[in-house]
Amino acid sequence: MGSDSDDGRPRIRRSPSGRIPQWAIDEAQGKLPPLDPWRGGPVPQVHAAHVWKRPVRARKWKKRFATVMGIALVVGLYFSPALFDQYVLPAAAPHLPGANVPPPGFEAASSPLGMPPASSGSTAYVLQKSPDPGQPFVAFDPCRPVHYVLRPDNAPRGTDRLIQEAVAAVSAASGLRFVYDGITAEGPSETRETYQPERYGKKWAPVLITWSTPKEAPELAGKVAGTGGSASVQIPGEPYVSVTGQVTLDAPDLSETLARADGPLLVRAIIMHELAHVLGLDHVKDPTQLMHEENTGQYDFGAGDRAGLALLGTGACVPRL
Repeated sequence: MGSDSDDGRPRIRRSPSGRIPQWAIDEAQGKLPPLDPWRGGPVPQVHAAHVWKRPVRARKWKKRFATVMGIALVVGLYFSPALFDQYVLPAAAPHLPGANVPPPGFEAASSPLGMPPASSGSTAYVLQKSPDPGQPFVAFDPCRPVHYVLRPDNAPRGTDRLIQEAVAAVSAASGLRFVYDGITAEGPSETRETYQPERYGKKWAPVLITWSTPKEAPELAGKVAGTGGSASVQIPGEPYVSVTGQVTLDAPDLSETLARADGPLLVRAIIMHELAHVLGLDHVKDPTQLMHEENTGQYDFGAGDRAGLALLGTGACVPRL
């Protein structure tokens, strides 16, 4: 579901990160070339399976709010209302309290950081449905690393290595670069915030991997060994881009699986399966693929899985996001 406001414009979701940039004032005065379309238009809107909301911490940001609004008021005295609305407010939006997206361009490289392998040619894969009918699939920006963190609570012994191997396998199959940011205390949540500057800094929240229980994460009830998903954002005129995700693993269930002779291989395959969901693959009917809903003894990606992941590694680079 989207996060548009009642008037059809995306809600402003930006971080309070400082003052109005000088380029915004210069452009409004005609000193620089015309604005890129995104600067004068709506800021990114969040699209996710769940709307991830965040409370406004007014007390913490009160001082910075006063500074930014004071500057905006002074600038407003020198421009007509039309120029103020078109140039100044969009520039100030990322710096206002309650904004819920990070400053744009964090770690954006000029070209993809890796190269997906040649496609196997298999069609035994299914891509998750795109929110835009004109966009075949949604993927992570290949010009930026995919950061991830691990909450170690409840983790069975020896599973750190399995996670590292699963991440390496997904990275090799997609060409996307993954970066481990360490451990976290954050727990799984169906209403997880995509932007948590107090916890992770002024960037999109990393992919969260947790070992949980059905009590903490009810979606693990029954025969569900794990879940995986992602959240995407869009700048108007640009494609949707995945920016974060979650993998939630059933610690009690997978602890029993690890006791089997082939347990570590199966658990690693389950982590790979869920990470592939984060990247954008859906379940397939072919039981020889790892993305089949029920694992039938597959320890590695099949030809269809690899073809789908290679395609998802060719997403668009959006440096203005």
